[in-house]
Amino acid sequence: MSLLVVVGVDGSEPSLRAVGRTADEAALHGVPLRIVHAYRWDRYEGASLAREIGKPSGHVTSDDILVVATRRARRHHPDIPVTTEAVAEEPDYVLLREARHASVVIVGHRGRGELADLLLGSVSLAVATAADCPVIVTPAHAARRAAWLARPVGTVPDVDDIDTSRAHALADDFLGRQPDGGWLDPRACAELLSCYGIPQQPWAWAETEDDAVRAAERLRGTDGRVVLKAHWPGLVHKSLQSAVHLDLRGEAQVRTAFRDLRSRFEGLMTGVIVQPLAPRGTELFAGVVQDGVFGPLVVFGPGGTATEVLADHAVRLAPLTGQDVHDLITAPRRVPLRFGTQGGGPLDLEGLERVLHRLSRMAVDLPQLAEADFNPVLATPGGVTVLDARIRLLPCRPQDPCLRRLR
Repeated sequence: MSLLVVVGVDGSEPSLRAVGRTADEAALHGVPLRIVHAYRWDRYEGASLAREIGKPSGHVTSDDILVVATRRARRHHPDIPVTTEAVAEEPDYVLLREARHASVVIVGHRGRGELADLLLGSVSLAVATAADCPVIVTPAHAARRAAWLARPVGTVPDVDDIDTSRAHALADDFLGRQPDGGWLDPRACAELLSCYGIPQQPWAWAETEDDAVRAAERLRGTDGRVVLKAHWPGLVHKSLQSAVHLDLRGEAQVRTAFRDLRSRFEGLMTGVIVQPLAPRGTELFAGVVQDGVFGPLVVFGPGGTATEVLADHAVRLAPLTGQDVHDLITAPRRVPLRFGTQGGGPLDLEGLERVLHRLSRMAVDLPQLAEADFNPVLATPGGVTVLDARIRLLPCRPQDPCLRRLR
């Protein structure tokens, strides 16, 4: 007698997803598929299945479950031989009996909550440990991945108002002067961002106390407040180094702040960045890292000093499609960021999408772009602005083209 591939279904979505895997297995080995529904109650309380067959929840019968399971098997392999049976017995007993004449038994996983990918339900556990044939338990993450892969890829939108030739010239000039590469200074960073139309907070560079005072007078907002940020090559987190003075008003406070930074970072500081004090908003992180196999990756997550503490980032391959950007912004743990903080209203999501698309375009255009950190990116209901940017360029070395791109 030829062996069968057996799948147990109970009407739940995990068990019905297992039918597709079972149909693939049966077709691969050229054996019949047997679908078994073992039950202890006459009717099944399943909202998802009820919607699929157009019945109220609680009115789903054993026959309904087998009809839906057979339909799903036929979607995968229309010509595969299928037999079905409903048995009014304990499911684990039925499946163990079926295993005596099966080449493999496949069951859906029934773990719950945060441990859904780690736990087996009582039936699948009993069958997996006592069956006379191999047992496959289909994990929930396999179905989620299949659904993710089946989604439309999306399209890469056109980005207007960019100056690619100026960006290439800037990168070539920097690497001509520094053949080993390095971090761009604030002025070069700002120029590169402007090539791609990425919105930046107004700023000025000052190397002397008097320059800082004049810049503060020119940039101060309606409330007269400005910010001074020390700069030197390699500085990562200015706040953690106490290299920032906020909420400065008037010439005296600006001078005092400049002198403090100069005295504490003597021998390091090459100048200060002067900016108007930014409004309240949500601080985000957007950046690029260059991977040796996949090429440029766009990274997105919470910003400010929390970006490394939370380690809560999403990553997508450049160039970003519209779907990629949507996934980055709506990644589960970042959903609250979309609605602002402290009752400030929804953020400018369209502005955030534009920044990510333009950052992606920069990463694709410039193979010399080894690393880019926009932190923080300030998002408010009225717009999205990069408050601080760091960019590192390295000479572009030839790579094996066979290693590039998953899509």
